[in-house]
Amino acid sequence: MRQVSDNLKREAARMALSQVEPGMRLGLGTGSTAWHFVDLLGEKVAQGFECICVPTSERTAEQARGLGIPLSDLDQLDYLDITVDGADEIDPRLNLIKGAGGALLREKIVAAASNKMIVIADVSKVVEQLGRFPLPVEVNEFGFGATMRALKGVLLAHSAEGEATLRHAADGQPYRTDGGHLIVDACFGRISTPEALSRDLLDIPGVVQHGLFLNMCKTAYVATPDGVRTMQRGD
Repeated sequence: MRQVSDNLKREAARMALSQVEPGMRLGLGTGSTAWHFVDLLGEKVAQGFECICVPTSERTAEQARGLGIPLSDLDQLDYLDITVDGADEIDPRLNLIKGAGGALLREKIVAAASNKMIVIADVSKVVEQLGRFPLPVEVNEFGFGATMRALKGVLLAHSAEGEATLRHAADGQPYRTDGGHLIVDACFGRISTPEALSRDLLDIPGVVQHGLFLNMCKTAYVATPDGVRTMQRGD
């Protein structure tokens, strides 16, 4: 597969930005491709464009503040018009795996509060079936051993092709999310029943949330070596 240039990823972000109208309430995603959208939005804000935004991570909040983008939160705003975010995998129905950046819980809360979720990504993230990318599962530190045993049971029940491993940061310590939780990366392989897997994971008391974003994304702008392709989910 030919490599997608950073310029094309930025064009995908620009197409998402074309859906934003003055005065909208926006969710700002996390990750390398979402970074382009926030950067482009900052350019418009500097020219007088009005909007109010909710970031999905402290990293995105820092970027947005540096660009002068007005920020709020979901305690102050009862809904959002659009959330623009990236993805680690996108299937033909626009179901997603997210969470490589460690912000999956806040990303899902923000996306669920939005009238529309738009994803921007490069073509390497498009798959026929979810599961090639390890599924991030955000868990509470309390009772971690019991949670891991239950997670392994879910992997076995869904005929997983790999294992569940605790994510570590660059310093070798367990990775912690902005909310102070841990992340376990579960290697399922091909996920044939994502809805059932979602239910089974959320039935584990120690699981806070997982990176399956099902029936949430309406539009995806996908950067390919030949330009930006639009994917739409039928209602």
